[in-house]
Amino acid sequence: MTVRREGKKHWGIEDIDFARIDTARARADEDLFYLVACASFIESGSDLYTRNLVEYYRGDDEVENWLREQWEREELQHGAALRAYVEYVWPEFEWERAYKSFLDEYAQYCKVELLEPTRAQELAARCVVETGTATYYRALARAADEPVLKQLAGLIAADEVNHYKHFYRYFRRYRSAENIGRPQVLGTLGRRTLELKNEDADCAIRHVVRAHRPDLASDPARLRELTSRMNRTVRRNLKPDTTIKMIMRPLELPAMVQGMIEFPIRQFMQRVLLR
Repeated sequence: MTVRREGKKHWGIEDIDFARIDTARARADEDLFYLVACASFIESGSDLYTRNLVEYYRGDDEVENWLREQWEREELQHGAALRAYVEYVWPEFEWERAYKSFLDEYAQYCKVELLEPTRAQELAARCVVETGTATYYRALARAADEPVLKQLAGLIAADEVNHYKHFYRYFRRYRSAENIGRPQVLGTLGRRTLELKNEDADCAIRHVVRAHRPDLASDPARLRELTSRMNRTVRRNLKPDTTIKMIMRPLELPAMVQGMIEFPIRQFMQRVLLR
């Protein structure tokens, strides 16, 4: 095990026994390949986001150090572990070549100017993103029939929840300093929730399919059907209430008004998550 800065033990790739993978069971589900390969691409590109966030929070040593020393390392470790899984189960897939093609396009979506207008709002946005990734890996862990992938997805999901807690703590500090109101926070949460199924995932699936199944990549209808199947797998295995609770937490609704406005917000969030 590796050691986190705060002294807690953290898992490493060496803790995953890839030799225990039930290859036949994993290869029996082609959609599983796309779910894992796409995640491996996005996680492996986390250093692009880290650079943007470090620049955005320049001068805040606590946030800068955590982003560099824990968040980036753990996100890149997720990518490396998922890549190792893909290459073990599907050795015919040319991961490196496909990833380089993906990264050339993906870099266009990772720009400082695309961040939220204030630091507090960007931290609220990061809470949504971490909610989305935690939800994805929890769903993947439930959907996986292969034990090693189930273990790996569970470990990554736990990391993403921990990342959420850090971003939420920093959000509360900046919310007080910037004195932003709930309407601004709600706007950020709603906008980022709508973007949970965004160009990141679309970019990843395009490049994975081009490398793995060129015939499928050239057929828009079949590609849409694959994407729909992947989305259905995630939807069937997520727990909307937990996800919605995490997304709504930065609103910090008072008990007196929570009952009045929580229901319509939850309805909106649930329609987006289950679409």
